[in-house]
Amino acid sequence: MKRRVLIIYSGGTIGMQPSEQGYVPMKGFHKLINKLFRARGLQHLPHYDIIECQQLIDSSNILPNDWTRLSHLLMQNWDEYDGFVLLHGTDTMAYTASMLSFMLQGMNKPVILTGSQIPMMEARSDGPENLITAVMLAGHYNIPEVCIFFANRLLRGNRSTKVKSAGFDAFDSPNFPWLGSIGINIEIQSQLLLKKRAPSHLAPTFNPDAVAVIQTFPGISAEILKAVVERPGVRGLVLQTYGAGNPPDANKDFIEVLAHASTSGVTILNITQCAYGSVSQGAYATGATLNRIGVIAGADLTLEAAFTKLHFLLSQNESIDAVRQGLILPLAGEMTV
Repeated sequence: MKRRVLIIYSGGTIGMQPSEQGYVPMKGFHKLINKLFRARGLQHLPHYDIIECQQLIDSSNILPNDWTRLSHLLMQNWDEYDGFVLLHGTDTMAYTASMLSFMLQGMNKPVILTGSQIPMMEARSDGPENLITAVMLAGHYNIPEVCIFFANRLLRGNRSTKVKSAGFDAFDSPNFPWLGSIGINIEIQSQLLLKKRAPSHLAPTFNPDAVAVIQTFPGISAEILKAVVERPGVRGLVLQTYGAGNPPDANKDFIEVLAHASTSGVTILNITQCAYGSVSQGAYATGATLNRIGVIAGADLTLEAAFTKLHFLLSQNESIDAVRQGLILPLAGEMTV
């Protein structure tokens, strides 16, 4: 039997059209997809169906519970298809790919996110090539992961980050090799793929206020940090520090607020501001301060993976110790240990 792929259009630049206010998601985008595939005469594509989400999202407006909705949509159709392509806006694509990797742990089918930098209805759009290749990868290749496919590179979703606002090669995975390169030949690095496990689907309801992010900068005020960690509902903080995970430890008030938040039940995850490299908390005396007050070292997590992983673990209503233990262990290949 011919293999089957489900294309889910959730919004994003690939399906946008111009308006008086700028580009907005268009209804009926499935008609343009069908027209593209007919025009290309793509006999070698798998059979495909298209679902267009009723509420299309400009990805800069995505909310945590949109991830629950998308995961439910995938699982409702899981047994009927061999792979899935999720069309999504680029601004938060890496966040969605990361969260879906945690919600769909142990998955045994490809879920490939893609989109474009120019709408598909425009003459120079990168959308057609991204979409066609993503459908082929989802239908014909054994890739049991949530991935991002963009500009001829296949990336592990929870290792990806958007690195360019205008270039077609908008995504990269700075601390992990590409899973595949697509040129004349499609080359998949099978040895890098996650091993198949018993699949599980965990799609809780999220508290959108549960996780905050703050980046250190020269002269950062303890009052700024205090306003963030003491905001109602906050249970987790992603702290982006310098270099190998170093905070401004000479700022005693700042460290005191961090320590108080940690002892008060806020789980704090430390990641580096650097695109490449990892947190080595304690390599310098400044980082050792964070060890002392109970901050978790985030290894080489991207911001997107750190934010969504902390959100996901907190949503499981486990103890603080269980959340902290979960942060230091890879759930879906998102970090190097």
